[in-house]
Order: sequence, then structure tokens, then C-alpha cells
Amino acid sequence: MAAGEYVSVHSQADIEQADLRLERRELRNDKAGERAELAAIYRGRGLTPDLANQVADQLMAHDALGAHARDELGISETLKARPVQAALASAASFSLGGAVPLLATAVAPQNALFAVVAGASLICLAASGGLAAYTGGANMLTGTLRTAFWGVLAMAVTTGAGALFGSL
Repeated sequence: MAAGEYVSVHSQADIEQADLRLERRELRNDKAGERAELAAIYRGRGLTPDLANQVADQLMAHDALGAHARDELGISETLKARPVQAALASAASFSLGGAVPLLATAVAPQNALFAVVAGASLICLAASGGLAAYTGGANMLTGTLRTAFWGVLAMAVTTGAGALFGSL
């Protein structure tokens, strides 16, 4: 899980770096065109043409690449891809999430193993969906139901695959 997350987010970081290299080249070769492009972005956000030109001029004088990265490409220090952080978060989430069915397996009687593991996992999934929604300021019921629905679907598909290949 963590390796997949690292590779995925690192690919995003590679694309960001390629976009920045291209933007540097464009700033070197056509500074006036890039300034006009930046001013057009600000006009599109509602600034008057005069103010958009002033803002573009000042930002280009201060940090042209930073202004284009942020306002044209959507790349900022806060939002840039962080592959190692993503991999660590994925590893921690996977480990903590895997602990629930493992503990349920350890305490459940053999004849109720499937039901106890599935039930404990579903309860934790629903709780984590509600908690994530609450933390983000979203509707808790929606977050709980969405996470529970997709969790049940994933468990059903996994159970189906296990039954299909004789591992259940």
C-alpha cells in the first residue's frame, strides 16, 4: 500500500517538476506573454484590467515563477505532492486498519469468525467515515454511510473472489 502510494504521488511530483521546468523556459523566452497570461488569470478572477496588470507586474517582479506556479499551474508549497509523507500515512492507515480484523480474529470463536471479523471491520469503517466527516466539517451521516457502503462492497467482492477460488 505504502509503496503504491509513494509511486503514485511521486509521479504527481514529477509532473509538477516538469511543469515548473516548462514554465521557467516560457518565462525566459516570452516574459511579456507570460505577464499577459498572468494578468488574464486575474481578470478572470474578477479584477479590473488595470488592477490585474498591476498585480501581474508586481508578482512578476517579486517571484515570477512562484506566481505562475501558484496561479497558473495550481502548485503551492502547501499543496505540492509529498511522496514520502503519503507513503507513511498510507502505511500507518493500512497497519491500523489491519489491526481491527486481526484482533477480531484473535478473540472470535471459530464458528463466528467470519461474522465477527466482518462486523468489527464494518463498525470501525463506519466510525472512521463519520469521524473523518466530522473532522472535515462535512455531514457525519453521509460520511458514515458512504464509508460503510464502499466497505461492504469491498468485503463482498473480496468474499466473492475467495469463494470463486475456493479460499473461503
